[in-house]
Amino acid sequence: MALTVRELIEHLQDLDQNLEVHFSYNYGDYWRTQVAAEVSSVETGHVEHSDYHRMDKVVDLNDREEDDDNSEVREVVILGG
Repeated sequence: MALTVRELIEHLQDLDQNLEVHFSYNYGDYWRTQVAAEVSSVETGHVEHSDYHRMDKVVDLNDREEDDDNSEVREVVILGG
């Protein structure tokens, strides 16, 4: 289950407001290094599940074909680097 905005606010409310925000992920190297990229933007966007990537991908609603099924597209908060 994905973290909600409400849950994120609860986690952040007691932290030092001057701390930097980073996003960690597995770099994919032999050692499975966890790297932490800086977050420099917060915005809303749309995602849908990608079978190819086996995770959600960001979609541009203006680029979708009229016959695409919009039922699987969700609005989310996207933290960007």
